[in-house]
Formats: sequence, structure tokens, C-alpha cells
Amino acid sequence: MVTLADRRADHIREVLHGREGQSLRIGRLNGALGTGMIKTVGPEGVTLRCSFAEAMPERPRADLLLAMPRPKAMKRLWAPLASLGVGRIILTNAQKVERYYFDSHVLEPAFYAEQLKEGLEQAMDTRMPEVSIHRQLKVLIEDELDTLAPDTFRIMADPSGSTRVTEALQENPHSRILLAVGPEGGWSEYERDLLAKRGFAAVGIGPRILRTDTACIALLAMVHDAARDARKR
Repeated sequence: MVTLADRRADHIREVLHGREGQSLRIGRLNGALGTGMIKTVGPEGVTLRCSFAEAMPERPRADLLLAMPRPKAMKRLWAPLASLGVGRIILTNAQKVERYYFDSHVLEPAFYAEQLKEGLEQAMDTRMPEVSIHRQLKVLIEDELDTLAPDTFRIMADPSGSTRVTEALQENPHSRILLAVGPEGGWSEYERDLLAKRGFAAVGIGPRILRTDTACIALLAMVHDAARDARKR
């Protein structure tokens, strides 16, 4: 049994119109999904009788290396990234990233953890993405990335990329995928070379220049769809 007295109780009362005897889908953070039977509903809280499956959801196959966008854009991105499914979010500096972006409250764990939880709730997932923040791209790529994201098939999104996401993933249908997305101004030539030397293949999604949040959502949707199709072959 568990009694909720926070925003989750408000959601059950006001959005789901929960009533005694109603069954709800629930989950433990970084644990299994399950079912919660409402026992009581009142202004002081909602009490559930809970049962859980033995296994937790699989870890999403995609990891994201993202040049830090404007804080307003990053604030909008946290929840959708968790909803779409990423195992790890690696935020980094880049030549066209303003250094003051890293001073924003949107990078504080207490802030982004709540945003990620909301995204997981939307997608009925429980695996919290791992988050790391890096102020030096060269150090990250050359010294840290192999530990953070080992044994990954690496692709970098760039307008210069002529290979489609689907085509790239056909070659590695069973690998974990690390997707690198640059700043809105794009990766510099030096940064593209740095990534290429560490195994990143350039992919493109057309000639349009997109905002970071739009690009991330579009690319992750393509990655998951392409990875699913590649596994079927």
C-alpha cells in the first residue's frame, strides 16, 4: 500500500477522476511497471494497493550527445527526451555554444530530474536517463566518451551528411546508438573532424535548418524507428 499526497494525487483526482476500485498503471522509478488499485480518494491523498511485474522495462537503445542549447530550449527538451527514450544524455560545450548557458538552473539535477520523471510518466517508462555535463568538448570526445558510451554505433547529425538515418543503422542493427546533435549554428569544421576521428558517421535529414529541440525530437524518432526496422531484417 502507498499513499500519495503530491502532484500525483492531484493528477489522479483532477485529471484521471480516480475512484475507489479503479485500476491504474504505475511504476517504480528505475524499477518495474505495475498496477495500482485505488483504495481511498480524499483531499489528504490517494491510497493505492500496488503490484509490480518482476522485470523493469528495457533500457532505450539510443544515447544522446547534445551541444548545450539555449536554456529555454533545454527546458523544453528534458521531458520529451525521456518520453522518446534515451539511455544517457551527454551535454557538452561547442564552439557555437555560449558559455553562460552552463550557469542556468535548467542544468541543476533537482530541476531536470522532475522534468525527466514527467517524460517517463507520459511514456509509461521507469528508466531514468543518466545525465552528464561537460564543458570541454575535446576532453569529452578524446578522453571520456569511450567510458561513458562504450560499444556504440556513432552518428552525428549535420546538414552536410548525405546518409539517411535508416541507411546508417542498416549496417549495425543490434548495436547501441549514440546520436550527436550540434548547436543551432551547426558543428564547426574542427568539431566535425574531431567527431569523425572517434567513429561518428555523418547523417542528414534534409536541407532545412532546425532548432535544436525540433531536431532532437525528429532525429530520435527516426533513430528509434530505423533501429526497430533494422532489427527485423
